[in-house]
Amino acid sequence: MSIADPNKTILTGENPFIRLSPKDGEPNSTEASYWRIIFSPAGPGHVLYLKSELTEGRWRIYSDNIAMARWLQSTVQGMLNAELSDTTIPCADAQFSKAGDPRYFWTEYIRSHGEEISLTWFDIGEPLLIHSQPNQIPDRRYGVCTVLIPALGTRLVRNGVEANGRSWPREREGRPFSTSALAFSESWTEAV
Repeated sequence: MSIADPNKTILTGENPFIRLSPKDGEPNSTEASYWRIIFSPAGPGHVLYLKSELTEGRWRIYSDNIAMARWLQSTVQGMLNAELSDTTIPCADAQFSKAGDPRYFWTEYIRSHGEEISLTWFDIGEPLLIHSQPNQIPDRRYGVCTVLIPALGTRLVRNGVEANGRSWPREREGRPFSTSALAFSESWTEAV
């Protein structure tokens, strides 16, 4: 019996995310999907997809590899959020750095044309290893294997202004989770 996943691996990297709302159960006031891609058909790179009151409720995209950012929009990110399948959303050139220890806190920094953005995760929970096959979950063409690390504490700051709202506790697979999480060692697959 083979232990290799039978599907085609289309990307591997990291995809931490922040989802904030003013009250539990209300629509998200901030959505941030951050990617550090090590391998993809469009090469490695970083991209932040951000929609918040800090961006006047419009999607903003920042990347150091626009080809990879657009490929991601036409595949996995576009599947996860249909609004982001629109590849006409402008994409700003940016530089990326990180700091922290994911056992305690993690911060991603983005600098682009007079903009400074930071995303921070803290109050870190226990990691979960999630593995799904392509088409196993309805409307999910792709499969994923990832280590999700929930974070009840989060902060997103753009040009010195902190986003409103907070992350909220959730349960996933019967274990404590959050509306925001670090997602490391993440690989996405598609059926062969």
